[in-house]
Amino acid sequence: MADQLSPMHTQIEKKLKQELTPVFLQVINESHMHGGPATESHFKVIVVSEEFKGERLLARHRRVNRALADELANAIHALAMHTYTPEEWTERQQAPASPACLGGSQSE
Repeated sequence: MADQLSPMHTQIEKKLKQELTPVFLQVINESHMHGGPATESHFKVIVVSEEFKGERLLARHRRVNRALADELANAIHALAMHTYTPEEWTERQQAPASPACLGGSQSE
């Protein structure tokens, strides 16, 4: 692989693997889509886990938030979460595309 994974990407991946034992996990650094120099502040995660069975979307997102509490409090500005059971993922096979950045208050 030509590109080296960033430290934050690696940290997110490690924590989600430990907490949710996913059957599929994809961590995408989308910071480059949000203007200015590339940072490690905007991420998208796709997590497919048996542990999500029987849980509503809010409960799944809370589990991801708990796993990444330190990162969300200190480094990550935005985290798009797409959480699925293996059965849901089999039907879908992809997460929605991320919207274009509006630049926060700059869009007003």
